[in-house]
Amino acid sequence: MTIETEYTPPKVWTWEAESGGKFASINRPIAGPTHDKDLPVGKHPLQLYSLATPNGVKVTVLLEELLALGINEAEYDAWLIKIGDGDQFGSGFVEVNPNSKIPALMDRSGDAPQRVFESGAILLYLAEKFGQFIPDDPAGRAETLSWLFWQMGSAPYLGGGFGHFYAYAPEKMEYPINRFSMEAKRQLDVLERQLSQNDFIAGDTYTIADMAIWSWYGQLVLGRLYDAAEFLDVTSYTHVLNWAKKIDARPAVQRGRMVNRMSGAPETQLHERHDASDFETQTQDKIGDKS
Repeated sequence: MTIETEYTPPKVWTWEAESGGKFASINRPIAGPTHDKDLPVGKHPLQLYSLATPNGVKVTVLLEELLALGINEAEYDAWLIKIGDGDQFGSGFVEVNPNSKIPALMDRSGDAPQRVFESGAILLYLAEKFGQFIPDDPAGRAETLSWLFWQMGSAPYLGGGFGHFYAYAPEKMEYPINRFSMEAKRQLDVLERQLSQNDFIAGDTYTIADMAIWSWYGQLVLGRLYDAAEFLDVTSYTHVLNWAKKIDARPAVQRGRMVNRMSGAPETQLHERHDASDFETQTQDKIGDKS
């Protein structure tokens, strides 16, 4: 058992940057830009500013799935936002997302540019814009949106809770690891029970709910998040694991994972995406590190 020093909170909390651990350089208790920097704009109406975290992957998977259906209007430029360097605090990014979090989308296809931020909102916006991956019938739509918002509300416990204290906190502390491990496993059990009766999250059809949940929980059980698969005994969630593998095998999902990715094998990293041919010509093994 880890011995934890008792902490007595002060009457008024004040920020000490050095207390932020691994993320001290990107976390602060205020909003707004720290520097002036315009965002680049490419040739397509859809401009995505992102990084291949689970929240970023949700959106690039959807865009690649739309393109796989032959919807050419879903072509997009994906620009890399290096959150470790503070790109999300540039004035241009803050104009698109005042919350300074990736992903952020600008749709320039209409009379005036439309910003969309929060990954769930972007998924819903694009699904409705192109009429795909969200059911038309009220019952199916309600079920899909319920699971989409389940993910948006649940994942902070997985990422900011379990992932932070298990993988990133300056020291291992038993209480928060136990607390958030319990919640992570409870959430996996929610999915296990749902997928034991359905081919996909919201029923028999692949939807934006699957894309959103797979980016977090699917990748968790596939061993890609926090090096925690064994710790959480993910193989015991057989229906979740089978579903995760099924989604992972989709070519559009494989492409979506590559976009704005900065880790892993060079051939899996496509730092920027401006054309479908970039997957063949612009990965890091082809061009090297030009960042």
